Amino acid sequence: MTAPATVTVVVVTWNAADLVAACLDSLARQTLPHRVVVVDNASVDGTTELLNSRYPDVKVVRTTANLGFAGGVEAGLAVVDSPFVALLNNDAAAEPDWLARLVAVLENHPEAAAVTSRLLLTDVEPPTLNNAGVLLLEDGYGADRGLGAPADEYPEPGEVFGFSGGAALLRTDALRAVGGFPAPFFLYYEDTDTSWRLRTAGWTVRYEPAAVVHHRHSATADQTSAMFAFWNERNRLLMHVRCAPIGAALAVWFRFVLTTGSLAARRLTGSPRPPAHQQRVRLRLRALAGALRLLPWALRTRTGRG
Repeated sequence: MTAPATVTVVVVTWNAADLVAACLDSLARQTLPHRVVVVDNASVDGTTELLNSRYPDVKVVRTTANLGFAGGVEAGLAVVDSPFVALLNNDAAAEPDWLARLVAVLENHPEAAAVTSRLLLTDVEPPTLNNAGVLLLEDGYGADRGLGAPADEYPEPGEVFGFSGGAALLRTDALRAVGGFPAPFFLYYEDTDTSWRLRTAGWTVRYEPAAVVHHRHSATADQTSAMFAFWNERNRLLMHVRCAPIGAALAVWFRFVLTTGSLAARRLTGSPRPPAHQQRVRLRLRALAGALRLLPWALRTRTGRG
């Protein structure tokens, strides 16, 4: 009888049959035995047939609607029975020793609940970093540490604020203890939110530069789009309610409302329209309305901070 796997890799996909095959092929080349769970978010592009024909050993969780990345991870987490759970984007491919290196970090650092990878941008010359951990900036925004830097920057392992959901390993019990992934976020900030909650619970998050993943950045979501701006602005507001001290959360919401009012005033006076979607009044009002609808949930699931 085969011993149960120490690691389960969860891959969330939606209408990306042309991308997910390369991801799963990279997992098949891993040096560490593991289990793979693919959460298919109601794809209609042939993903089901691809998984059935080429990857019969992969466990597939099929949803009846697109739950986004956050909801997809939660659906995958429900069938994970291993002590470690890894996340890998469907538009990413991992080097063969990726999992082994991540597991070694958590085995050697019992204080850490998560370890994040070195993500490199695919098909970019010269080789360029996508992510070497997640930052929380003073203005309350999250950011990819090292985005756009040369690939050999951030060569040292160590503690970071947060992990990238694109390629990371977590302790399953620790993740569940802080509420898992925030499914209502749908897309974006779910990893920063979860990192913050893990840290509040007393855990640390680490970065392992030797665990390398190649990522087709924005292959599944256009980060210059209005959709991206909406989810980012809405979820940033919700994250602060769930994770930040109450005074800091109120300050983030107040600045958001004040900035929106200032932009509206500029529009009324005929000032040039800001090019960025997140600076457009209508989108900001939609994001604020969405955050207000989910405010009771965010307050109910808030960490025990003052």
